[in-house]
Amino acid sequence: MSSLKDWIAPSRTALLLVDCQVDFASPDGVMAKQGCDVTAAIAALRNASLLLDAARTAHVPCLFARLIARGETPAMRDWKARTGHGDDPLPCREGSRGAEFIGVTPLPGEAVFSKNLYSAFSGTALHTHLKAIACDTLVIAGLTTECCVDSTARDAFEHDHRVFIASDAVAAYEPGLHEGALKALARNCALLATSQEIVSAWK
Repeated sequence: MSSLKDWIAPSRTALLLVDCQVDFASPDGVMAKQGCDVTAAIAALRNASLLLDAARTAHVPCLFARLIARGETPAMRDWKARTGHGDDPLPCREGSRGAEFIGVTPLPGEAVFSKNLYSAFSGTALHTHLKAIACDTLVIAGLTTECCVDSTARDAFEHDHRVFIASDAVAAYEPGLHEGALKALARNCALLATSQEIVSAWK
């Protein structure tokens, strides 16, 4: 049976960092101002930073997905109105400090994919880019476990990529949401590994 080292070998794998942005993880970001506890997000980004350093050392391509809010879709407006969130401010508005990276930052030449919805594949060239660099495997870290990480992982699986979630380098604002999302992903489309296990596999 193959080992994690074989499964996520640098020759076939990319690291995808999802929505590591001020509005999602900073104490002065939009989510914190709405009352969300960002403690777990901050801890996850510390582990994501370790993964990023290890990936760069191992020559694993490092990709970044970010939310750039340019307005709400009709479905999003309807959902917010029906759930009492109609007046909530949009996180990561285009050009705002809240949209900036936090914890991890792309270097020149590293690919950045801007999205307006949850999945990093939605309206972006991510799948095409992965095919171009011959990566069939993704290691995913970032925010939040039950939302954009979950949506991205499922889309990656449906695009026929092998999916690994760095279980301690993703986070949600509620422990139950984080744990439930990881359990569902592991049951349906992804394998879980800790950041240290991944770093060790890339050495």
